[in-house]
Amino acid sequence: MRRIARISLAIILSLAVAILTAWVGLAMWYRLPVAELGRAVAGVLFILFGLATVIALFSRFRIRAFVLFVAAFAVVLVWWSTIRPFDHADWAPDVARQVTGTRDGNLLTLTDVRDFEWRSDTDFTERWTTRTYDLSNIQTVDLFMSYWSGTKIAHVIISFGFAGGDYLAWSIEVRRRAGGKFSPMADLFKSNPLVIIAADERDVVGVRSNVRGEDVQIYRLKVSPDAARALLLEYVLDANALSTTPEFYNSITTNCTTTIVKMMRAVGDVVPLDWRLIVNGYLPEYAYARGALDSRLPMSVLRELAHIDGRARESGLSPDFSRLIRIGVPSPGPIY
Repeated sequence: MRRIARISLAIILSLAVAILTAWVGLAMWYRLPVAELGRAVAGVLFILFGLATVIALFSRFRIRAFVLFVAAFAVVLVWWSTIRPFDHADWAPDVARQVTGTRDGNLLTLTDVRDFEWRSDTDFTERWTTRTYDLSNIQTVDLFMSYWSGTKIAHVIISFGFAGGDYLAWSIEVRRRAGGKFSPMADLFKSNPLVIIAADERDVVGVRSNVRGEDVQIYRLKVSPDAARALLLEYVLDANALSTTPEFYNSITTNCTTTIVKMMRAVGDVVPLDWRLIVNGYLPEYAYARGALDSRLPMSVLRELAHIDGRARESGLSPDFSRLIRIGVPSPGPIY
């Protein structure tokens, strides 16, 4: 029995060592501040060290091998903790500025609201504006899902509607450097900071539907004006915090979905853990199950009516973009 217990423990520790070794190898590859060859050599050496540890766990040297591995991993963690996001860099133009806001009673003034005019992904007119919104005029909250790689993963955008037909969209994105690209794997390893963008819908939604050819869908949420105001102000708080203390984007733990969930919990909404918060392409089904969408229609019908691509292309990113893309989209109606 003791021998079986010893082997079982060795197997469990081996799995833990293998997982940690793989993480360290990737962390070194993506974040060691040396040339590509140096990163590759360092990663391979640590992987060989981890493999030797696994083998030693089944020998009489198991205790010493495990202690040595833990010590080496602790050194890596100390190095990892010293990596901080840049607050200044040659950022890509569309993520070059972090929106900030100030509140005076019901008036919310936002600085660096994005209002780009897109002709292609590389041809656009940059425009950053300062705008003031009356918080008492918030009426609706809408969920945009932009599918860029199949049906399982999407980019999430939340848009607030005001009396008079104005909309303000918020997008949580990777703050890429000029010439850089989004990489879900690299962004697991402190590659790029997080940025919160506030923008016109015809900018931040239209660039995805009309320019990049993504499958963009809109879902009108069942949210009271009071809850909408609280969520909007939570966006502003997070944006202001990022402007002074940058954070890393993480493809699993700190992304466009998890950050929204954190905000919703901060304003008192109950958001139970669910696999659809990670495989976020199914977020509309999660919202439907939670009663946040129009339950008078089946989810399959809401999905069918949610696609905006045809209407968006017909609008040509006109000033009437927000109204046109909502034609035929069911609304659960106001909640008070």
